[in-house]
Amino acid sequence: MISLNVFMIITQSVYSQNKPEPNKADSIIQILDKVVTDEKAPGIIAAIISGDGIIAIGSAGVRKFGTNVPFSINDAVHLGSCSKAMTATMLATLVAEGKLSWETKLIEAIPEIKDKIHPTYHSITLWQLLTHRADVPDLWTFDQSKSKERRLAVLVEMLKTEGNHKSGEFNYSNLGYIAAAAMAEKITGLSWEVLMKQRLFDPLGMRSAGFGAPGVPNKTDQPWGHQKSGDSWQPTQSDCSEALGPAGRIHCTIEDWAKFLSLQLTNKNQILDQVFLNKLIEPVGFYAGGWGVSKQDWAKGSLITHNGSNGRWFTTVLVAPELNRAFVVSTNSRDFSVTEDMCNEIITKLIRMELKAKNN
Repeated sequence: MISLNVFMIITQSVYSQNKPEPNKADSIIQILDKVVTDEKAPGIIAAIISGDGIIAIGSAGVRKFGTNVPFSINDAVHLGSCSKAMTATMLATLVAEGKLSWETKLIEAIPEIKDKIHPTYHSITLWQLLTHRADVPDLWTFDQSKSKERRLAVLVEMLKTEGNHKSGEFNYSNLGYIAAAAMAEKITGLSWEVLMKQRLFDPLGMRSAGFGAPGVPNKTDQPWGHQKSGDSWQPTQSDCSEALGPAGRIHCTIEDWAKFLSLQLTNKNQILDQVFLNKLIEPVGFYAGGWGVSKQDWAKGSLITHNGSNGRWFTTVLVAPELNRAFVVSTNSRDFSVTEDMCNEIITKLIRMELKAKNN
């Protein structure tokens, strides 16, 4: 889920003075090494990105607590709800082709569910679902019976009763992204997973992108997620239900994530015309198509951001299009009392570092 704390922390502290850093990558590694040394995370990675790719990147710690296998800058990270921007972008390609419109209603795309869901959901549109304004309930579960094949059935079951919010009010909902993906699945006859691969990952060359926890089960070929248990970390490769894929089950390397983020950093791409990319960061209130949006003086305009967590990972991204910069942090852990603030502090340090370099 997105956190407003990101906006507040960056606004308050980004203008603080910072000592000169001779090398950005080395500076990032120093920041991350301290996090691991202080036992705030088993492994962590951070990067500064431009429309041309990674400017500086560093990692620290291990893939799995209790082993000595290092967390590499080439490892995949779990994006959690940062996946929403990717789902919204895939849907924008369908809008660009006229297969859907932003105002397409749920029951227009999937007419067979009309008599199975509550009438209050008959008028909700694709754009309302993507901006969390459709008054659909949230869903968060590790129930593996809620498979990708049952995505539509899960949706129908959840929409049988009336929502608790007024139509048009902000109500963050993973189910909204399941509904939006189900519309695409019905219109195209393809699963969300196939659509993501064909319309986003393959065209952008994101070969590391996949779904669920990264890596082979019971191997340490990729980082494991971790939960805090007492004073120790408990490694796990579990992830939320497959049905939740469109809302938060994508993994990829930072290098490949940078290819996706470049869509908002450069006017050159083979995926979407600029008008559709602009729509994706046009907020209703403060939330657009998978992005939280604010105006920040230091960013010279819009700042688009999100974070994501499956309770085993935590990932944060901030994109400043006018500066041609993005800043990302991901850790293979979640301590609910520490991790979010820690990642926000690291992001702030990355921004200070980059702004100082730009001003010198």
